[in-house]
Amino acid sequence: MIDLKYLEFLENILTDNRKERFLKVLENRTNHFTIAVEDIFQMHNTSAVMRSCEVFGIQELNVIEERYGKSIDKEIAMGAQKWVDINTFDSVTSCLDAVKSKGYQIIATTPHENDCLMEDFDITKPSALFFGTERDGLSEEIMQRADGFLKIPMVGFTESLNISVSAAIIIQNLTNRLRNSDVNWHLSEEEMLVKRLAWAKSSIKDIKRIEARYFEENPRV
Repeated sequence: MIDLKYLEFLENILTDNRKERFLKVLENRTNHFTIAVEDIFQMHNTSAVMRSCEVFGIQELNVIEERYGKSIDKEIAMGAQKWVDINTFDSVTSCLDAVKSKGYQIIATTPHENDCLMEDFDITKPSALFFGTERDGLSEEIMQRADGFLKIPMVGFTESLNISVSAAIIIQNLTNRLRNSDVNWHLSEEEMLVKRLAWAKSSIKDIKRIEARYFEENPRV
């Protein structure tokens, strides 16, 4: 449960514009879709995907680092790492199990001929969209456990796009359709409170000192 008194204390430190901005952004955030990227060797691609998640309202990004353990490229992410929840996994299996346990269907994005096109994709089901590298694609385990497949329609000679480009196109398309649908895609009240607290803490300089002072004056029972 969120300590509402503590949240109010922190938000009173913020400007009114900042608080209003948080509420406006949260109104467009969703956990109906979640994104997963698998072993992306070039970290700027993962950072760019995270930026697309933030811009188009996806709250969670899952990063599988089975082969390449790296940190987020903050320059490419442009601060998005402050506003998007990053879940990291050291194996494909653990990521797949985690998203399935949350009720998501697993959707593999691939250029296969018989895959579902974006405009035909059923947006009503909570979905975890998996992206692999342009060179290697997704691993066999993801392909085997996928509940469905999704592709971007292409009419040129080139058969694939860079992962960051593919993710941006798909995320924008599906979230736009979602917002124009009757699907209940919004964050719950509790989820919004959690993010308001996290974002307030990330926005306040010297938060550890302020937090320590608050709990010294307001000890937890």
